[in-house]
Amino acid sequence: MSGIHNILPYFTNLHMITPRATDVVEILIIAYMIFHILRWLRNTRAWSLLKGFFVILIFVGIAAVFRMNTILWIIQNVLSIAAISVVVILQPELRKALEDLGERNFFNTFLSDNSRSNDEGRFSDKTINEIVRACFEMGKEKTGALIVIRQNQPLDEYERTGIEVDAAVTSQLLINIFEKNTPLHDGAVIISGNRVCSATCYLPLSDNLSLPKHLGTRHRAGVGISEVTDSLTVIVSEETGRVSVAYKGQLETMRDPELLKEKLESIQNKPTEESRKRKRRKEKERPKNEAEA
Repeated sequence: MSGIHNILPYFTNLHMITPRATDVVEILIIAYMIFHILRWLRNTRAWSLLKGFFVILIFVGIAAVFRMNTILWIIQNVLSIAAISVVVILQPELRKALEDLGERNFFNTFLSDNSRSNDEGRFSDKTINEIVRACFEMGKEKTGALIVIRQNQPLDEYERTGIEVDAAVTSQLLINIFEKNTPLHDGAVIISGNRVCSATCYLPLSDNLSLPKHLGTRHRAGVGISEVTDSLTVIVSEETGRVSVAYKGQLETMRDPELLKEKLESIQNKPTEESRKRKRRKEKERPKNEAEA
């Protein structure tokens, strides 16, 4: 009982804090900032670094619990250098984020509905057919091509190295871009969704020593971009006309159009019929709920 009497004074001194209007505004501003920082991180390479940081944080927690003083000392001394390294690594993303912040319309961003899903997935079946048709037609003519198809990770830093196109994906456009002796034929084309974003883009070359020695710069660039991003790259050889796909650091030959089509469909992320039914059901229920309200 004496223990309870000792604790009671602490509870008697507690009192409820009455929130002010400025406190509510401050909480909303902080929540808004955290939301947009996390959304920005998810669309950059920083998202992978953040997941790695949480793994290290768990490791540090274990080291602290078991008093692994040597490990804690190393982490403490490396922390300041690591912070500077992260800023250097993410310099292009940080600069782009500040540029977007200056150009952003906050009211439209806040009120926009980002919950709508695309029934076509990342890109449409038409886009797949156009890419397949273009690649195998260029293969017959032995026209070299390098086509990068974006998934989740952004490719802004590579798009900036090329020339902006911003046009719908068609086989005629892709063939014309890679036609020999044309201004845009040298470099890679980057496709995001159903649009050709940029042409003549420079890509990082792969250092993978296991790649065949006869492969040229075009194939090494295709494998290189697949090693540092989650994109899929279609390569048409200028020497043999062979169509290949680079994905997750691996190079695979596409023997026929159907095989390439299946590969593209595997990353299409197209919603299933069941998810479409749920979406249609929700859209039908929404007017009823609004009418009842």
